[in-house]
Amino acid sequence: MENSHSQNNKRIAKNTLFLYFRSILLLFIGLYTGREVLAQLGISDFGIYNVVGGVIVLFSFIQNAMGSATSRFFTFDLGKGDFEALKKTFSLSVVIHIFIALLIFILGETVGLWFLNSQLVMPEERMEAANFVYQFTVFTACIGILQLPYMVAINAHERMKVYAYTAIADAVFKLAVAISLNFAAYDKLKFYSVLLFSVYIVMVVFYLIYCRRNFPETHFKWYWDKKMLLERLKFSSYEFLGCISGVLAVQGGAILINGFYGVLLNAANGVSKQVVGAASQFTSNFFAAIAPQITKSLAKNEMEYFYSIVIRSSKFCFLLSFIFMAPLVLQIDFVLGVWLKVVPDYAGIFCQLNIVNIILSSTFMSVWYGIISTGKNKRFRIIDSLMIISIFPLTYFGLHFSPIGYICSHISVNFFRVIYAMFSLRRLTGFSIRAFVSQSLVRCLATGAISLPLPFVVGNYLSGVYGFFASCLCFLAISIPSALFLVLTKNERNSLFNFVRVRIIPPTSAYFRRI
Repeated sequence: MENSHSQNNKRIAKNTLFLYFRSILLLFIGLYTGREVLAQLGISDFGIYNVVGGVIVLFSFIQNAMGSATSRFFTFDLGKGDFEALKKTFSLSVVIHIFIALLIFILGETVGLWFLNSQLVMPEERMEAANFVYQFTVFTACIGILQLPYMVAINAHERMKVYAYTAIADAVFKLAVAISLNFAAYDKLKFYSVLLFSVYIVMVVFYLIYCRRNFPETHFKWYWDKKMLLERLKFSSYEFLGCISGVLAVQGGAILINGFYGVLLNAANGVSKQVVGAASQFTSNFFAAIAPQITKSLAKNEMEYFYSIVIRSSKFCFLLSFIFMAPLVLQIDFVLGVWLKVVPDYAGIFCQLNIVNIILSSTFMSVWYGIISTGKNKRFRIIDSLMIISIFPLTYFGLHFSPIGYICSHISVNFFRVIYAMFSLRRLTGFSIRAFVSQSLVRCLATGAISLPLPFVVGNYLSGVYGFFASCLCFLAISIPSALFLVLTKNERNSLFNFVRVRIIPPTSAYFRRI
């Protein structure tokens, strides 16, 4: 058992390393791509693209709910080693996602199209272009739904090298699309939407071919089992509540911003999403490496390992998000000024508050996933969804006073959501809140309290590039030792040092000797 857990930890470390370097590369590619897209489209068209995409995302809660169910049941069957159940789960999942794609296509071409043309506020002369972009957004959403079971298979098998390489390829393709806007012979907004759709097609074809060649259970055959379907629908129905409430809070909030302040503030919100999306890759990719182990440990009834991995992954998620995102909070105006040719109003404060929200959410990501892994999500999802839905009226109220009311409502509600999640996991699995608070939360808060004051003062005292580098170096000089000695235990530090000594230093030294 101990040897098995040791192998699991090594696999997590190896997968995290792949995804870590992938994230660094994606961070720079993503930020440069966003800069080029904003510069080429202009603030108005960039805002239109974000709000039009938000319309079809309103229907994505169906996909997200079934995607969560697919991931949970596929990984659970894989953890039990039940190959026959695995084949049935995959084939049934593909059938379900075909119907979901058809449903979203119908909703998009009826309700979504009506909403786009009658409810959104945008320049009259760009309505034709907005409708053109919307059609390709619908096609892209349907293609993304059909690829989801194959993405789940890659993630459940922990093939993170493939996951990393395909994500890099996807980012490079999108960078090429952004650069090609310089040579667009007609409407750049339309040209951009067509090329992005082409990138999605290429990636879906690759996922399908790779899975069929490497995972026998992904050889699709039409399969229908009413009992299995009802079991998944029961699980996904409660995930559905969480997803629809999340879409209402995020995309509904974006539409409220559009109604209160127009497409220019949608552009600021779009910029903040790109910054946070690029920076949060470090956390989401680490969790992609560790999430299958949470579900598999529960499937094998290894509860002590389950508790341990939930607490440890909480600490690591906090550190990855905090160490890479906190410097952005401290120096966001400088970063946006260097990154963008034109910085939309309120983009800086939107980025800062979104980052705070991401750090809060990522610290409790393992707790939320632990609840989902149990399969007993009814009570949790109902109450959690009601809390998420409350963000929408809070946003409406807050936007009467300031544009940042949108993000402040998210942070406030998420604070209560994470508290409720801890108590829910304790009720479902016997998880110790005291252990979680003492071994993770207190240590993380102490690191944050120690690391931020001095870099903040330095960043305000110095300006420009000197202030940026001085503030960042000061932050890293304080936060890294704090993380090592306050957050990590002695065994975790030793494991980290050994990993660096064995896995990082030798190949790095060999590389420099060759050059």
